[in-house]
Amino acid sequence: MSIIFFRILALVLLGLVLQDAFEVMLLPRRTSRRTRLVRFFFWSTWKLWSGIAQRFRNGPRRERFLSIYGPLSMLMLFVTWAGSLIFGFGLLEWSLQSREAGVFVSALTEQVYMSGITFFTLGYGDVVPHTGAGRFVAVVEAGSGIGFIAVVIGYLPVLYQLFARREAHVIQLDARAGSPPTAATMLRRHAESDGLDNLDDLLREWEVWASELMESHLSYPMLAYYRSQHDNQSWLAAIAAVMDTCALILVNVVDRPPLQARMTFTIARQVIVEMSRAFGTGPTATALYERLPHESFLEMEAIFIDAEIEWHGGTAAEDILAALRATYEPLLENLSAALLLPLPGWVPTDETADHWSRGHQGDLAGLLIDELSYRKRASGDADVDREARWDALSRRLK
Repeated sequence: MSIIFFRILALVLLGLVLQDAFEVMLLPRRTSRRTRLVRFFFWSTWKLWSGIAQRFRNGPRRERFLSIYGPLSMLMLFVTWAGSLIFGFGLLEWSLQSREAGVFVSALTEQVYMSGITFFTLGYGDVVPHTGAGRFVAVVEAGSGIGFIAVVIGYLPVLYQLFARREAHVIQLDARAGSPPTAATMLRRHAESDGLDNLDDLLREWEVWASELMESHLSYPMLAYYRSQHDNQSWLAAIAAVMDTCALILVNVVDRPPLQARMTFTIARQVIVEMSRAFGTGPTATALYERLPHESFLEMEAIFIDAEIEWHGGTAAEDILAALRATYEPLLENLSAALLLPLPGWVPTDETADHWSRGHQGDLAGLLIDELSYRKRASGDADVDREARWDALSRRLK
């Protein structure tokens, strides 16, 4: 093949890799271009990694394996970029070197070696370019190598800062909505502590969290593969629980002003829509409604009655809620399947203790917090009820 072909091939490879690295690490917005090296990289590696993970039984071992992918994929991506740049510059140097009797002075492998020590600015001097164009390319490569390493060093702290800000809110849901978080648990715990009036403040915080999530995860989509500290927590489960809570308020199942619930629901739904586009996961053909079957809806009603939450949804509440769920649950289901992040139900399904109530005297801490934070909402016999509960609690502790 003509030497011009190899020069063009080297330039195209260098251009694609440098553009890809620029868009991922420096461009603070989503790139809509479908043909990208990073997109193919994550698609192929995640398909392989998730395929291996699905051979494991669902449990801690599988979650530990999946949790490795996020940081390991970033390391592999940096290695892929660096290796491609080294090979591309080496190929270009090889095509630009002087020839004697039509034969290149150095082999391609030797030029790739020179490219590697130039990229990392080692400069052994055992192999050097002999043409003006080769020397110019070597200088460009050395500058590119220094710049690439500097950008990578500055990029990782930003990535982990965004991850930490995301997870701080996810962890907070443990006490407010349980683990995994559910809308029924969130409303019940706020109602038992006379905290329903504080729901708007909570939902406002999650509106801000959702907007930050959309900005960070569209600019740095690899963050979606970074998993939470605990197996039953995730950013997807958190946003599902918050949207479920907003849906209950909007349907008027819980008598709360709908303004803040509307604002939080709309921005959260926008997050799900944009993330679905970014990962190519459209909605399912039909809503499966597996998260809230009729039996679970009746159980949720019983939880609200037990927590003395006034039920305002009426007889049509279940149908209206199902229609609202159909606007976001299919998107959640496909993201859950693509990322292997399980979705929580609407009501707690087991007796798993919250993470904060585990460890030394965890059961006692949970019992005391539940009982001491209880407030009977009916003002007429609130003092009598509180005294009776404290007497019962004292007998249980003896």
